[in-house]
Amino acid sequence: MKTSASNIKKVLLSGNEAIARAAHEAGVRVASGYPGTPSTEILENLSRYDEIYAEWSPNEKVALEVALGASFAGARALASMKHVGLNVAADPLFTSSYTGVRGGLVIITADDPEMHSSQNEQDNRNYAFAAKVPMLEPSDAAEAKGFTKKAFELSEDFDTPVLVRTTTRVSHVKGLVSLEKPSVPRAAPGIEKMPQKFVMLPANARKRRVVIEERMKRLARFADTFQLNRVEKGDRKIGFITSGISYLYVKEAFPKASVLKLGMVYPFPEKLIRKFARSVRELWIVEELDPFIELHVKAMGIHCRGKDRVPSFGELDPRAVRSAVTGKKGPRLFESGEIPLRPPNLCPGCPHRGIFYAISKLGLFVSGDIGCYTLAALRPLAAMDTCVCMGASIGMALGMEKALGSDALGKVIAVIGDSTFVHSGITGLIDIVYNRGFSTVIILDNRTTGMTGHQPHPATGTTLKGEPTAAIDIEKLCRAVGVNHVYTLNPHDSAAAEKVLRREIERPEPSVIITKSPCALLPEVRKRKDRLLFTVITEKCTGCRTCLKLGCPAIEWVPLDEKTAVRLGLKPKQRGHSRISPVLCDGCNQCAPLCKFGAIVEVNDHER
Repeated sequence: MKTSASNIKKVLLSGNEAIARAAHEAGVRVASGYPGTPSTEILENLSRYDEIYAEWSPNEKVALEVALGASFAGARALASMKHVGLNVAADPLFTSSYTGVRGGLVIITADDPEMHSSQNEQDNRNYAFAAKVPMLEPSDAAEAKGFTKKAFELSEDFDTPVLVRTTTRVSHVKGLVSLEKPSVPRAAPGIEKMPQKFVMLPANARKRRVVIEERMKRLARFADTFQLNRVEKGDRKIGFITSGISYLYVKEAFPKASVLKLGMVYPFPEKLIRKFARSVRELWIVEELDPFIELHVKAMGIHCRGKDRVPSFGELDPRAVRSAVTGKKGPRLFESGEIPLRPPNLCPGCPHRGIFYAISKLGLFVSGDIGCYTLAALRPLAAMDTCVCMGASIGMALGMEKALGSDALGKVIAVIGDSTFVHSGITGLIDIVYNRGFSTVIILDNRTTGMTGHQPHPATGTTLKGEPTAAIDIEKLCRAVGVNHVYTLNPHDSAAAEKVLRREIERPEPSVIITKSPCALLPEVRKRKDRLLFTVITEKCTGCRTCLKLGCPAIEWVPLDEKTAVRLGLKPKQRGHSRISPVLCDGCNQCAPLCKFGAIVEVNDHER
């Protein structure tokens, strides 16, 4: 559907917002995903379009299966997730390459070089190669919209799912994007029985495997003339093959160089690459993370430079690119003064702090999981010992238990958040029950997916679009899978939590402790009228620093100057006192019970 230039409106959008807009303009009917930075805002923005069904799925595997089902029904569909989420969705991804599609199916994978909010920085271009599906990679917000729309066309033209890879910078940096009217998809949704295409029994799968190879050959030929792969002629002394955000770094570092920009990073336009390589004297491959393009170019017998000088981890920038190619360090892009480090921390009033304080006192080995509670691994709490992937905590606790036998009793526990438990922790709990384990599992229920910005999940009673829905009762669910000892408690009461914890870790059978208290940052919590406020009576503070062991950002240590301390006859340990910030205090009452000297007291708001 063509739109005249006069009808095109340009607005400032982030890459994620642009992808959501692209799905709307492409006529997407169903969108699904699981929240994960840097991809979260895609689904949040899609939920604002009434004509699109958008959901937070329990995990990425389910999200892709929902989108695939919609595609099989003839509707255009989109699944969105961060890079590690594609690991969870890998099972349906690989087989969907065999089945192909009916309605266009686009899968967004948002990679995170530099690990701004991730446990690894894997390069998901490798999934395109392994699953034998095409992948597009935009460089900015405008391309994020254009490439996503093009991906739906490619999906239907070549009967294949299409991966669109973004990175953190493309996802979050804003740019001017042209808005157009939504188009009408080529086919209307409807059921059509196609068992030879959609039922992957071995006999059918073998035939579809041949179809994949033929499709990849057609895609490779198509790539040589694909408009999103383009040559920008310049100085022939040096040429770059690049893609995604790396293209912008190359253009800034070497504005006069010749560049082959790959919009489709798999399959490769071999003829175009060979022609470009012949046109320049020295060929460089610039890409973040793995030498994905470089290895394939070298496999074609073409000499090039790349990861021998360009870093293979972390983010690039124009300075890093110029330094790698020239061997000389250029000036920094931005000069700034020294900025004090601000280590991450659980928020003031966080309900997780109370239970982790109790755990830290017991010296337990904590098999941890993915969530904002992972910050409990930092001092002073230092109460988390593993963090691998979503849902892994429970299975790893069972594995340690089986390796150590009865020696693990009273020493090892698993900790997992409510959203993560729904995502992939339930099966681990079933495993403990089924295989006669005795691990204690703590489920931190803060009524939201706090880590990624307060998205609802199946245990919150609200959908992505804000509609009321059935809420999983986590306590009943745990009992239903065979756990006989399930307890729900208030995590702000550390003493009570410690008492239950001491008892349950010695129990020679499975038990679950659910700590139930809403995230301190939820609007309804921040605006509550019965909120308590606390302060420190300086005269009563002995300087024992027990309250500081909570690691609450609202509690700070105020040292006394040397002369005053000596005059008062204070010991070195006492030469100061605690203070509670009136701005940061959340009134959770975790600190007051810890003070044996009654120095922390409740006050009225006007008294502060």
